[in-house]
Amino acid sequence: MGEELKLFGFWSSPFSYRVIWALKLKGLDYEYIEEDLPYNKSALLLQYNPIYKKIPVLLHGGKPIVESTVILEYIEETWPENPLLPSDPYERAVARFWTKFAEDKNSSIWGMFLTAGEKQEKAIKECLEVLRTIEEHGLGEKKFFGGETIGLADLALGGIAHWLGVMEDILSQKWVEAHTFPRLHAWMQNFKEVRVIKENLPDRDQMKLFFKCRLEKLSASA
Repeated sequence: MGEELKLFGFWSSPFSYRVIWALKLKGLDYEYIEEDLPYNKSALLLQYNPIYKKIPVLLHGGKPIVESTVILEYIEETWPENPLLPSDPYERAVARFWTKFAEDKNSSIWGMFLTAGEKQEKAIKECLEVLRTIEEHGLGEKKFFGGETIGLADLALGGIAHWLGVMEDILSQKWVEAHTFPRLHAWMQNFKEVRVIKENLPDRDQMKLFFKCRLEKLSASA
């Protein structure tokens, strides 16, 4: 399908990067449009996502697809080459389960980026509970959630691999180490070694500065 592809995103958003990784893994050409978030959203973003008014939005032939995991499924169905889902129906169901798990636990995983003080401490505890669930039930002895190759569930949970380390640096804490979360730690390293992932990650120092400033503003207003 040769219709034009455009992606509306934000440079520090793990939800934008889910889609970027999928498009890159599929070998698809697209135009990336950076939004000025959170307060200066473009008229086009509001037009294409009038309900939630947020990124990412994938525009395919002028038609908008919204919500990152919905976009991932759309990309997989529209361009089945270089599949992100296993061929086995049961394994596909498992991959979709962990993709949905990632969505259901969004507030627990990312709450620490949006809170300060006691609320942040609570958010960190909730995040660690989610990570423990993934450690104990998600990966087993597999390299990736789908086996030996990166897939849909890896992309849905991929923000953990890079963004979590940024927050560890900001707060001078270390949560995911080889001895505390051995499977998750190994997965994070394997994930970031995939060429498409490694070449498409936001700059860590810029991220630290951005989120540190954001947290300082939250603390000042608390």
